[in-house]
Amino acid sequence: MTKVAVMGGGSWGTAFANVVADAGAAEVVVAGRRPEIVDAINQRHENPDYFPGIPLNPAMAATTDPAKALHAADFVVLAVPSQTLRDNLAAWRGHIEPGAVLVSLMKGIELGTCRRMSEVVTEVLDVPAEQVAVVSGPNLAREIAERQPATAVMACPHEPTAVRLQHICKSAYFRPYTATDLVGVELGGAVKNVIALAVGVAVGMGFGDNAKASLITRGLAETVRLAVSLGADEHTLAGLAGLGDLVATCGSPLSRNRTFGEKLGSGMTVDEVIAQTRQTAEGVKSSESVLELARRAGVEMPITESVVAMMHHDLSPAEALAAFMSRTAKPERYGI
Repeated sequence: MTKVAVMGGGSWGTAFANVVADAGAAEVVVAGRRPEIVDAINQRHENPDYFPGIPLNPAMAATTDPAKALHAADFVVLAVPSQTLRDNLAAWRGHIEPGAVLVSLMKGIELGTCRRMSEVVTEVLDVPAEQVAVVSGPNLAREIAERQPATAVMACPHEPTAVRLQHICKSAYFRPYTATDLVGVELGGAVKNVIALAVGVAVGMGFGDNAKASLITRGLAETVRLAVSLGADEHTLAGLAGLGDLVATCGSPLSRNRTFGEKLGSGMTVDEVIAQTRQTAEGVKSSESVLELARRAGVEMPITESVVAMMHHDLSPAEALAAFMSRTAKPERYGI
């Protein structure tokens, strides 16, 4: 039977592992850091930290030993914070099967290198891009853990590999699609976190639907400009990994990035929000990498610039709003 190792027992890692277990086409083992979470998954079929009271598939196993999870795994699903990926891969590489498909659930850009997560995987593990896949889309983890209907896109340059991944994930409530545009899918997932921070700030400041819709739409335009400049198909950003993920992340109170921005917009400082927030808001750190990537590509991303200034340079939400609204007039479609 196909074996899937899910490296990371956080919210999305747990939810995705449960999807695969529910699909019934693979053995699933979750590698977690904390013994109490691993024990709860194995004994009570629950992850009490992230999904208290939500039953997990009893066929799902968990372990604190990465080598045990990785042994003979056909698919290795990477579900760790994006900025920790490189170090984790270096620790795991000796246990990963040579032909295993590496699947990224992460939606970030590496600080310093501006690498997409798939690029970090290929670099550290010295594997071809055709062996790396990405899962993205409107995938709020709690709703999926509750087995609410959801869709996602499985992207890999090698289409048969994307189809293999699709087949082990398809269940009664989770419908995966395939794609080969890895660049577009990854950038859609990374940039939407940054835009969700901006939307959250607007909500926290008391603004309504016009402001939210404007930020989502102009945020999508920024994402398309960056993705196309790096070789993506602009139509990818009209799909699940672009518009779909953007709408879900910007619109839902379940979104960590939207919630982080909302607290900031309501008057808290970045440090205060970080101290209060237990889960990772990927956009906070990745915003710097996204902006640097855009600058290297010569792409203008004013919303991203404002988010970076608020998160890392003490610009107040009111100042960020004034700076954005006072920009010179532009045609709606430019830079593509």
